[in-house]
Amino acid sequence: MVKLRLKRCGRKQRAVYRIVAIDVRSRREGRDLQKVGFYDPIKNQTYLNVPAVLYFLGKGAQPTGTVHDISKKAEIFKELRVNQTIRVNQTKGGLHI
Repeated sequence: MVKLRLKRCGRKQRAVYRIVAIDVRSRREGRDLQKVGFYDPIKNQTYLNVPAVLYFLGKGAQPTGTVHDISKKAEIFKELRVNQTIRVNQTKGGLHI
């Protein structure tokens, strides 16, 4: 199972985090599958690679609580619902590409 979670970087007392897709069995600093974003809680900055996040969420990845909150602020879940609605409407309407 894949999770979207934070990976700590930076120095002592100045933590910054990468948002990564990582296997559940890996430790926090373990090898990630892909880096999908960046979060700096001190400067309150966030960068998300939206297509990569949507890809992993579409494949069933579960975000941790903090990553879920960050994604919610960035309105990632609205985009995911829109993409799913479009796919459902295309398959129901008989549109085959």
